[in-house]
Amino acid sequence: MSNPQRTRIKMCGFTREADVDAAVQAGADAIGFVLYPPSPRNVPIERAAELAARLPAFVTPVLLFVNDRPERIAQACASVPGAVLQFHGDETPEFCAAMSLATGRPHLKAARIPLESAGDFDLVKFAQSHSTAQAILLDAHVDGFGGGGKTFPWSQLPPNVEAHLVLSGGLTPANVTDGIRTLRSHGRSLAVDVSSGIEAGKGLKDAEKMQQFVAAVRAADNAS
Repeated sequence: MSNPQRTRIKMCGFTREADVDAAVQAGADAIGFVLYPPSPRNVPIERAAELAARLPAFVTPVLLFVNDRPERIAQACASVPGAVLQFHGDETPEFCAAMSLATGRPHLKAARIPLESAGDFDLVKFAQSHSTAQAILLDAHVDGFGGGGKTFPWSQLPPNVEAHLVLSGGLTPANVTDGIRTLRSHGRSLAVDVSSGIEAGKGLKDAEKMQQFVAAVRAADNAS
């Protein structure tokens, strides 16, 4: 019996036109652009705007920020129409809510889950404090911010989070099915976010891996 809930897919860390086109062709629902200069996947705002302009209707651009300035966030929003904001650093709930209000854009907030002690992270409290977020993105706490290719112990998360959830952190075509099965019922809904798991190199995507990832997500949907 097929599952009535279709798992949404975000692919993140794009730097090349051909990769954006291949992600859309594979079936991505959202395409993420990293606006964090220390990241190997970083692109300037102008480059993010060029790449986002390739997206067809109903594929959402997402702009990833880490502890950035309000002025730069506003500039990026002005350059990329319709983008969702993703706050991946130490931004406070008040800052995130204020930026959504100022830009008129919804936002995602990353929760950085400890690799060794995921059960010690109070995700219920975190979601309550970030109640204005469109979703809480679950990522592994690694040095730097995101894209580390590490998973955290999914089963240690609480089963009753009052938020839409986005599973991230070390997802690949080989493990995303298990991730969806483990966490599907833990929040209001579950989406997935992949970066390193669909790459040939940092910021360089692999079209075949993107297709395999989407196929694995659909297999999880159809198995429920």
